[in-house]
Amino acid sequence: QVQPVESGGGLVQAGDSLRLSCAASGRTFSHYALAWFRQAPGKEREIVAAINWNGVHAYYEDSVNGRFTISRDNAKNTVYLQMNTLKPEDTAVYYCAAGFASEFGLGNDYEYTYWGQGTQVTVSS
Repeated sequence: QVQPVESGGGLVQAGDSLRLSCAASGRTFSHYALAWFRQAPGKEREIVAAINWNGVHAYYEDSVNGRFTISRDNAKNTVYLQMNTLKPEDTAVYYCAAGFASEFGLGNDYEYTYWGQGTQVTVSS
């Protein structure tokens, strides 16, 4: 199993960029699909982006497609979320998760088993 730990959140202005990192312990990190979720106050958790085990396939939620990029470095047991052109509606707690999703199931939230504690991203207008 793996234990994700997120970092990189903070307070930025609209239009700024931010990169989140998620370091996961465990020798089998490269076996897992990895995803970023977010939850804004009063809203349900939603999947933002996901990447398969070898980084070949990725999934993006429509509202972030073209602005966010997910990537992974299996040698460093780390997954990243590069967020550009941030908007106030991107404000949320961002969570990293790991699971055994195939490239066809990357966008399914039920595929993810191991979760981090989250990191706050706040975008001011």
